[in-house]
Amino acid sequence: MTVPFLDLAAQQAEVSDEVLAGWRDQLLSAAFVGGAEVDAFEREYADHIGVRHCIGVGNGTDALELAYRATGISPGDEVIMPANTFIATAEAASRIGAVPVFVDVDDEHLLMDPGALAAAVTARTKVVVPVHLFGQTADMVAIRAVAERHGLTVIEDAAQAQGAASDAGRAGALGAVAATSFYPGKNLGAAGDAGAVLTDDDRVARTVRTMAAHGSTVKYVHEMVGVNSRLDAVQAVVLRAKLRRLEAWNAKRRAAAAYYDELLAGVTGVRRPVSRPGNTDVWHLYVIRLAERDRVAAALQSAGIGTGIHYPTPVPFTPAYAHLGYRRGQFPVAEAAAEDMLSLPMSPHLTRAQQAEVAETLANVVRVEEAA
Repeated sequence: MTVPFLDLAAQQAEVSDEVLAGWRDQLLSAAFVGGAEVDAFEREYADHIGVRHCIGVGNGTDALELAYRATGISPGDEVIMPANTFIATAEAASRIGAVPVFVDVDDEHLLMDPGALAAAVTARTKVVVPVHLFGQTADMVAIRAVAERHGLTVIEDAAQAQGAASDAGRAGALGAVAATSFYPGKNLGAAGDAGAVLTDDDRVARTVRTMAAHGSTVKYVHEMVGVNSRLDAVQAVVLRAKLRRLEAWNAKRRAAAAYYDELLAGVTGVRRPVSRPGNTDVWHLYVIRLAERDRVAAALQSAGIGTGIHYPTPVPFTPAYAHLGYRRGQFPVAEAAAEDMLSLPMSPHLTRAQQAEVAETLANVVRVEEAA
């Protein structure tokens, strides 16, 4: 049996009739940029997260950059973020001349370590960016406490956590501002690139919306130097259809994660993921840890089982950030995880038969590796 890492075709099939009808209406109305569909999605997603404002933009990286800019980050300001994240978290800061400062993650959940955050704060630090990785929220109580002590702004990177929650609230509503991505593979994915900025702050919301439209709220009147980053109406149609199903799809992801836990409980050498106490995880990814990860991944691929690695190189050690001078050994948890993390197939349309195939194949491969 072949098991894809992510079955986007099954997801699209579930919403295709609704989306095609919506796209037909868009073609007839010719309202491609902005309009009723975008307005409706922004209201619906803001309500879903529990914030006053959702501003749709072109992609998740733009959402991060606009969130950074709207909170007043200047060239040379330091932005603290975990070493284990996608490069966009850092890239968006670099694009405005800010300096990414990387910290380690905790060993159990691979989320920003609040102690490492506290140790990294300097007089130049302006922002902390907890990344809600793999589908669960970081320790926002501890992170916000550090931020409050030092007068830092908290900007959430919630690209992998649509619908995730903690005792403190939903991901996207736990900081001053949040950025999210609707890249197709996300829990709430568009049919291409799209993103959003979330906030309760009226001033930040207005600034983001203005910046994203060439710095303008009135045609040909430009208040600031902005960018061109707006949510297309055709993507809003897709996102509205999927948002109506997001809670159900996330519940299926939780059920799939629980079944993986059951199937893998007796597999020696496989370290299963766990959720932080108080978190409601939406399992964007199901990430195990094991020795000989690359050989195991290759064997699974040969058997028709799709896998992923999130992420094979901590961002501070990518060539793009070599100039910052970080050295091996500064992020022991993130560095170790980069060597042994493996993401198994996960989606709301993953069947129990597929999961059983994944688990059985994995167990067989691990046994062979141990015997070698």
